Amino acid sequence: MPGPPASASGTRSLGLVSATALVVANMIGTGVFTTSGFLLGDLKSPWPVLGVWLAGGVLAALGALSYGALARRLPESGGEYLFLSRTLHPSLGYVAGWISLLVGFSAPLAAAAMAFGSYAGPWFPQVPPQVLGTVLILAFSVLHAANVRAGAWTQNAAVLLKVLLILGFVSLAAGRLGSAHVPPLQSAPLALMGVSLVWVSFSYSGWNAAIYIGGEVTDPERNLPRSLLLGTGMVTLIYLALNAVFVFSAPIDQLAGKLEVGRVAATALGGPAWGNGVSAVVALVLVSSISSLIMAGPRVYARMAEDGYLPAWLAARKGPPVNAILLQGVLALGLLWSSTFDQLLTYIGFTLGLSTAATVTGLMGIRLREGSQVRVPGWPWVPGSFLLVTLAITVFALAQRPKESLAGFATILLGLLAWAITESRRNQRGAQPR
Repeated sequence: MPGPPASASGTRSLGLVSATALVVANMIGTGVFTTSGFLLGDLKSPWPVLGVWLAGGVLAALGALSYGALARRLPESGGEYLFLSRTLHPSLGYVAGWISLLVGFSAPLAAAAMAFGSYAGPWFPQVPPQVLGTVLILAFSVLHAANVRAGAWTQNAAVLLKVLLILGFVSLAAGRLGSAHVPPLQSAPLALMGVSLVWVSFSYSGWNAAIYIGGEVTDPERNLPRSLLLGTGMVTLIYLALNAVFVFSAPIDQLAGKLEVGRVAATALGGPAWGNGVSAVVALVLVSSISSLIMAGPRVYARMAEDGYLPAWLAARKGPPVNAILLQGVLALGLLWSSTFDQLLTYIGFTLGLSTAATVTGLMGIRLREGSQVRVPGWPWVPGSFLLVTLAITVFALAQRPKESLAGFATILLGLLAWAITESRRNQRGAQPR
């Protein structure tokens, strides 16, 4: 297996702090502020809800350990596209990158921009949410296209502020929690717990974010695995603390089924002022998420262009992949203004779940071929457990949301067809496979 080329951007200027901040920014999104209301509606008790959040964190940590082993072996930008191309087959890597290009980053970016416009609406009552979201996408696209280091430090500052605000809210809220809304410890049916883990796993997505900029991280064999595990561990603790405040803040019937569970909980604890404060924190969370998506996604497209699977103008020359950033911005703006992606997040979660399962399968294949020189923590239990649980979650998603799941399978098949056409054209031009 040939070694990877230098890096997508030609320089390694991002350290452990920046890589970890990117993981945290990608993970902490709107899910943590919305999911627990629906979980309470299904599980009927705060304790199973917190158990599901803990299980989601453990699963993400298993994934981070597995991906960290791959990052040590292939410390370059490109994410699942690079890993699957090198470990299983270029067609699977192409499909992973193709999914990322179409919906893996652009649709969540558009959704986050729309949500930001909605949360910021009270402060800009005359401005449509799409306009506010457009301004945010354009601003961060320009920032990250102009300079890697400036974009990284802006990202780090936003993440630090976001984490401090969340921890500040948790600290203040904890002092107001009483015993009135703490029911006795009880369990929930295993099947319901499994279905709930589907949604919680989506909220933990982003634990693998640092691998997309692996070619720009200093000392990647050390910093990439550490950033994945550190970021995942930090977010797991934040999620548990934040959701403990949410589920114990008010009677279950006031929280169950509520999309805006964070605002409802904050209002119950501190009145409207607290509710408005949480809305402001959510808006900041979305700003950071938008920045991280713009920072990570284009590195995949640039890497595919370098390998000849996308137009050459998308490749990075020196510095950040400007054209790839602009392309992603155009796709996200199209989705933002079309407002046709209300079911895309389930669809994305399903398809990306299959992508992570395939990637860990590739890791296990490398470990079996190359032996102990490929260091995999907890081999074979860590990657094996992640693979089994992820596939089980995929089955739950297929049973609960068949339309979105079948659309995910269709996307994969279309990606394979697109790869076959692209490979045929490359061979006709005399391109040699890498």
